Amino acid sequence: MRVITIITKDRWIFMKNKFGSVLLGIFFLIIGVGFAGEAFNLWNFEPFFNGWWTLFIIVPCIASMMQNGINTGNAIGLLIGVVMLLSAQNIVSWAAISRLILPSVFIILGLSIIFRGFFSRGFNKTFTANASGIPEYFAFLSGNDVRINNERFIGANINAIFGGVELDLRNSVIDGDAVINATAIFGGIDILVPAGINVKTSGLPLFGGAANRCGSALPNSPTLYINYTAMFGGVEIK
Repeated sequence: MRVITIITKDRWIFMKNKFGSVLLGIFFLIIGVGFAGEAFNLWNFEPFFNGWWTLFIIVPCIASMMQNGINTGNAIGLLIGVVMLLSAQNIVSWAAISRLILPSVFIILGLSIIFRGFFSRGFNKTFTANASGIPEYFAFLSGNDVRINNERFIGANINAIFGGVELDLRNSVIDGDAVINATAIFGGIDILVPAGINVKTSGLPLFGGAANRCGSALPNSPTLYINYTAMFGGVEIK
């Protein structure tokens, strides 16, 4: 008798999130075991090839893609890591890199807009922050202050790469659950929420993190779900 296993959407998202965390955990586990074996003269462990440090950018970005889906932030982070690795290996010169940075950023932004919603992961609610009409706020080597006044808010995508984004929702109208996908790579994101809103976070921190400084809300209040990736950066909700 043939048994068919049905994987629900919730289960599939859980598996994706778990796999991204497992990948990152295996990466650090290998490094730790390698150095431990080297310390006890069990084997020779030499991970320090030219550009080895770029793995701390590349691997977390890949893990973020598996956990939260492909977005502008982790795509640009992966591109930066790969380019730095190629440069350290003398495969690509810095002169060529400097000419390709701006075109690459626009290409990734364009692809992100075109394929938005095809690779979304994270909190699974009635809608996700990759739905049609959801705004995207971006900062690259700059700052971006956004204030939403007297408008209904249902979600947003926020990406800060070597820059900062502040999203002020204190005067917005949040009458239902909302989802924010936030990616901070060598940058920072501040999210200011109105009183009486529940906030739940889920994400991938690496040499960074997220801080939820919001107070408690009523049990039946709307919930703001925040999927974050913080790599050498931070996300603060207050």
